[in-house]
Amino acid sequence: MKTIIQGVKGARDFYPEDMASRQWLYRVIRQVSESFGYQEWDGPFLERIDLYAAKSGEELVNQQSFVFNDRGGESITLRPELTPSLARMVAKRQSELVFPLRWWSFGPFWRYERPQKGRSREFFQWNIDMIGVDTPESDAELIAICAEFFKHLGLKPQQIQIYVNDRRLTNSSLAELGVPEDKRPEVLHLIDRRDKLSPEAWEAYALEIDLSPAQLAGLKVVLADKNLWKKSEALNRIFATLENLGVRQYASYNAQIIRGLDYYTAVVFEAYDLDGGRAILGGGHYDNLVAAVGGEQLPAVGFAMGDMMITLVLKKYGLLPERVTLADAVLVTVFDEDRLAASYSMAAELRKAGLKVVCYPEVVKLPKQLKYADRVGIRAAVIIGPEEQVKQQVVVKDLAARTQETVSRVEVAGILNQMLAKDKSV
Repeated sequence: MKTIIQGVKGARDFYPEDMASRQWLYRVIRQVSESFGYQEWDGPFLERIDLYAAKSGEELVNQQSFVFNDRGGESITLRPELTPSLARMVAKRQSELVFPLRWWSFGPFWRYERPQKGRSREFFQWNIDMIGVDTPESDAELIAICAEFFKHLGLKPQQIQIYVNDRRLTNSSLAELGVPEDKRPEVLHLIDRRDKLSPEAWEAYALEIDLSPAQLAGLKVVLADKNLWKKSEALNRIFATLENLGVRQYASYNAQIIRGLDYYTAVVFEAYDLDGGRAILGGGHYDNLVAAVGGEQLPAVGFAMGDMMITLVLKKYGLLPERVTLADAVLVTVFDEDRLAASYSMAAELRKAGLKVVCYPEVVKLPKQLKYADRVGIRAAVIIGPEEQVKQQVVVKDLAARTQETVSRVEVAGILNQMLAKDKSV
């Protein structure tokens, strides 16, 4: 027995039904992004590893990136994220661009990590950013885009929540607890790890970074305070703006949201599936990244969402579309060898009329051709037999209704378009 060669660990095969779901998700992302006036862009799949060093965090650079030396000896990586590429491209043409920029992208990324449910080493990701504005309202717009996206998918606030925090508020609270400024990045990392560790391991980690028992107790109080956000002018303005945009019910304050990447400087947010507690997307405000790659300092806010977790969530709630990929196509059958040319000519005419057409590629019995159409979800079939060819007619079979009619060849395109358009309107 032959052994089938296996694919690369953590990489995915996209069969047509999987590709249909991915393309559907891409269309929704495009629709929502463009409804807020954002323009599509993309960066290279390969970048120098030093673009991410000291900008995205040591874990991403040293443990999660696919790094190799090119023939010139330079360290290159498959892109693990997009924001540093965005900053580099903005810095390159900063004097030519019109701000604020509103840019979005959807493409492939790679991270060397342990594959698990909802996570692989190769994935597709939506990135969307506003660059050049430093206001709570710009932060609120990105959160609102998240909410509108969930609304378009049919997800409700009782199922999905976007948790919002401000690192400046957290740092202010740490200062009140007597945590020195140079130690605060470690404490932010501690907060970010709270739900990833057991309570005992988390407290042990806190003591390892030299938090005193009193500071640890105070930190727990800060993280449990649901009304702490009211001390932040930025968060007050953000929640007010979300109210005006009609999506306030999708967002709430959560002091534990910190975001692990080092470049976030202010407001941060993550969206969670409330049934299971898994993060779907995350983002926040960053001020220093464009300057870090050689440009002038620019404020920015954005988020990223991978395709795998949101697909699992949609599947769980029954919100993925049906995967009938050829429902809007027509099968032109081949009656016999003498009708082969007529069938291909008919297929060309129907394509010219704007229809998707599958022409059966060999002469086999008609029932086999119709069975194929039924199995792949094709709605209508066209048959040209000897009698129909002489009379310039065709038989149109409605495979769903199990009916058929004989029509003139000049009418067939209109009849098929009408049949398929009726399906789309139902």
